[in-house]
Amino acid sequence: MQLGSLQEIIHQHIHDDQSVALEGFTHLIPFAAGHEILRQKKRDLHLIRMTPDLIYDQLIGAGCARALTFSWGGNPGVGSLHRFRDAYENGWPNTIAIEEHSHAAMANAYEAGAAGLPCAVFRGYIGVELAKVNPNIKRVTCPFTGEELALLPALNPDWALIHVQRCDAYGNAQLDGLQFMDIDMAMAAKRVIMTTERIISNEQIRRLPDATRIPFFAVEAVVEVPIGCAPHECYGAYEPFFAVLDDYAERVSGDAVAGCRQYLEEYYYAPKSWPEYLSRIGMETILDACRRGRSVYND
Repeated sequence: MQLGSLQEIIHQHIHDDQSVALEGFTHLIPFAAGHEILRQKKRDLHLIRMTPDLIYDQLIGAGCARALTFSWGGNPGVGSLHRFRDAYENGWPNTIAIEEHSHAAMANAYEAGAAGLPCAVFRGYIGVELAKVNPNIKRVTCPFTGEELALLPALNPDWALIHVQRCDAYGNAQLDGLQFMDIDMAMAAKRVIMTTERIISNEQIRRLPDATRIPFFAVEAVVEVPIGCAPHECYGAYEPFFAVLDDYAERVSGDAVAGCRQYLEEYYYAPKSWPEYLSRIGMETILDACRRGRSVYND
């Protein structure tokens, strides 16, 4: 198991032209890891995510991506992903290939990848037209029942980047709150980089063995990154940083190109580390998000 700084781990393991998945859903989005990928200007990545959110919009806007496999693009709080749309429609900052699926299809593809299967088989894509624009959606007749089923390739990203509330130095990870596809993604990926709010002892992990959701043998590297989901939330630790989310949405909804460039320079390229990025958000904003997040434990 490798321990190190976020800069070291991303520099050593994430390379151009790899497939990379950063999941989480609303909470536990590994924003710090995505921030470092963007800051190091990785290129030609095949990004994978069920619901590409702001970090994917920013990675695309920074020219990091050549392809995106996804099931829905946007953020309910801030709206459309302007950089993603501009890349697909106008080729700025570069053209991007897309492979669109339903949520159910992506979930089944991760599960197939975790099981070591070549494809996912499920009931779906009945009465819809995605298959007309996605040649990876196939249909097969079940030899036992005669039922028509959908098929699509399993997902096996080169890297999965996952954020959790706590794990030990070996990579045994415990997650609170909704886990969505993080566990299946960890088992489907070829390798995993785990960022965590805090590294705890193996003795603490053993006290609640049933809370361990991702085992050490799936994890390549562990990085302790407090507030590692900002500006999104981490259940039980902090709530969303709404002002930061609104700031990005406002900048890219006007002059989208200039707004994106300005935002990336201010929040990504100028800060040389994740703590420097957090300092730009401000202590008052961070403390307020932590107060709201920890209120779930109030009586």
